[in-house]
Amino acid sequence: MDTVKFGIIGLGLMGREFASAAMRWSHLPEMDVKPEIIAICDKNLTPDMEKWYREGLGTVKQAVTDYKELLANKDVEAVYCAVPHNLHEQIYVDIINAGKHLMGEKPFGIDKKANKSILDALNKKKDVVARCASEFPFTPAMQKLGKMLEEDAFGQIIEVEAGFLHSSDLDVNKVINWKRMIKFNGEYGVMGDLGMHTLHFPLKAGWKIVDVRAFLSNIVKERPDGKGGMAPCETWDNATLLCRAEDGSGGAFPMTIKTQRIAPGEKNTWYLNVKGMKSSAFFTTRKLNTLEVIKNEGKEQLRQEYEMGHQVAFKSITGGIFEVGFSDLILQMWAAFLYELKNGKPKSRFSGCVTPEETAVSHSLFTAALESHKNESTVKLY
Repeated sequence: MDTVKFGIIGLGLMGREFASAAMRWSHLPEMDVKPEIIAICDKNLTPDMEKWYREGLGTVKQAVTDYKELLANKDVEAVYCAVPHNLHEQIYVDIINAGKHLMGEKPFGIDKKANKSILDALNKKKDVVARCASEFPFTPAMQKLGKMLEEDAFGQIIEVEAGFLHSSDLDVNKVINWKRMIKFNGEYGVMGDLGMHTLHFPLKAGWKIVDVRAFLSNIVKERPDGKGGMAPCETWDNATLLCRAEDGSGGAFPMTIKTQRIAPGEKNTWYLNVKGMKSSAFFTTRKLNTLEVIKNEGKEQLRQEYEMGHQVAFKSITGGIFEVGFSDLILQMWAAFLYELKNGKPKSRFSGCVTPEETAVSHSLFTAALESHKNESTVKLY
């Protein structure tokens, strides 16, 4: 089996998820390539943090607080970088210039200018493979929905709704973090934080977003600063984008995209609804293993529910009848990245990771959404 030696920059929540996925790689019996995490970096590295990675992985040979030391390590072939948005441009470009493959976190640059800088660096380093992290389309239900789309099961698209509804900021007493500060998170606010997740599948589907009318909300305008005082919340909490999209064959349809950090009744809900003349499909992570389908049969509409087991893109040792969970989706996303590194292309259309070019589309949309909200107008992307 081939091995890709990885470094991780940013050892927080998602860094631990990648490390955990690497520890579980034997769950993927058909993979002929695996990650080996040999270097870790965090500017706030603690002994406990280092111990967790070293003991869990058993492969870590370098632990540093300066990411440039990790990039100077000639044995590191690829890097997973999970740092605040304001650090993306500099660190991602440095990773690319060092000749390391990159899995970067969304939004792949704090703004459109930063994103272009990252893509410009990639254009000069053709041998570097870069992708953006997004795991939800790897659910078996969404893989089935993708196959339905490829088989033209929907017919003419009537409407698409995509969203990520989060309740983490519903608690007004929650201490402020970097995602509520423009200098760290950027002007996009919740769109930069969650938006790439909502666009992953639509962009893989080939739907082109032509224009947008956006409404953005800053609902909680200040939060405890953790020091006994209050601090201003500068970023958008919720965003609703009404877009006009084209399907590539001359058809146009409305696409509604929602990203919310203050969503009563939700926890961490990702969803996609596709309505078509022949059939429609509805998916939500609240029913993670279920795909609801409505087939139009003349005057009648037939409603079906597909209960999905472990029918994943990259075969697992887990029995096919058992349901998937979030950690399984992370493992599938990393399998997709390693597969692309090894084979130069994704296994299938909807089992590929988000490309740099797709992140550029997201930046065009979010930039247009800011203008739309400010001017109360519809803004064209192209």
